[in-house]
Amino acid sequence: MLEFDEYKVKLNNCKPDLEVLRTALKLEPAQKEIEELEAASAREGFWNDVEKSQKVQKRLKNLKDKVDNFNRLCASWDDMMTMCEMAIEEDDDSMLPELQSEFAEFTRKMESTRLSTLLTGEYDANNAILTFHAGAGGTEAQDWASMLYRMYNMWADRHGYKVRVMDYLDGDEAGIKSATIMIEGENAYGFLKSEHGIHRLVRVSPFDAAGRRHTSFAAVEVMPEISDNSEIELRDEDIKMDVYRSSGAGGQKVNKTSSAVRLTHIPTGIVVSSQVERSHFQNLENCKDMLRARLAEIKEREHLEKISDIKGVQMKIEWGSQIRSYVFMPYQLVKDHRTEYENGNIDNVMNGDLDGFINAYLSMRAQN
Repeated sequence: MLEFDEYKVKLNNCKPDLEVLRTALKLEPAQKEIEELEAASAREGFWNDVEKSQKVQKRLKNLKDKVDNFNRLCASWDDMMTMCEMAIEEDDDSMLPELQSEFAEFTRKMESTRLSTLLTGEYDANNAILTFHAGAGGTEAQDWASMLYRMYNMWADRHGYKVRVMDYLDGDEAGIKSATIMIEGENAYGFLKSEHGIHRLVRVSPFDAAGRRHTSFAAVEVMPEISDNSEIELRDEDIKMDVYRSSGAGGQKVNKTSSAVRLTHIPTGIVVSSQVERSHFQNLENCKDMLRARLAEIKEREHLEKISDIKGVQMKIEWGSQIRSYVFMPYQLVKDHRTEYENGNIDNVMNGDLDGFINAYLSMRAQN
């Protein structure tokens, strides 16, 4: 039963880390705030101010999720220790595979929770808005953009986040020219901001009859949702609005009326658009959300004091500017060029297994 003794040692070594994590998560203040918010929610007239009450409920849910996640970690530790002691006492090694699996999941969640304590940026706790742009290369690049779109949707699903489509423009033959989604959940932006940049694909193209190898590029922009409009002020004189008819095949994603909206932020040249909602007003609100998010992301990334300091900067979707390469042929490997983190299981990565890349980036940033 040597294996179970070894796992008891591993678990005892984790115990101090759990206590450090308890302090880093500031669980005592969180529990106190939960009690205060629950008391406020129970007061008469609380729901009269819908906007304020929704913010309180969102904050309450986030705090409860943080406390519950830590309590589940502690419960998992207790269960595994009990399992070890029972197995040793009964001389039963049949529980070893279950213990190994649970310990691997426990350490993964411990690391993910530890990294969440590093998310101290101004907007890290916010929802994330992701925009995908196909690079040059026609159908091949547009197909690659749609593969990334699917990958991040699957990552969100793995983590229990909700996804809302804000804009979607089909490719000419396959894939997408561009799309924007909002990923809703605590720390979505903090985790996903590492994904901002150019993503490079190397594969044998299914659109090339000669079976040649192609290199394609797509850009992923990651921005924080700004829930409080006063944080990022959009002045009417700084915005140019165009209304047009939705284009592309779209399926259920695109509304075929003249309700699509394009906003241009004149001081920076930033352009956003939305065509997925039924009304002009809804698409306009989507555009304003995207524009605020993009301005906030640039402000944070460039360490600027105010929005007026932002200059129009566009990512070049081309060779030499990529943050990550996805190689399908002649070998299979996904490599991040900033952290040197690699994963040879490309199918898992394309199905949303991005935590290794995200964790490596956050760890690198914490050390700098």
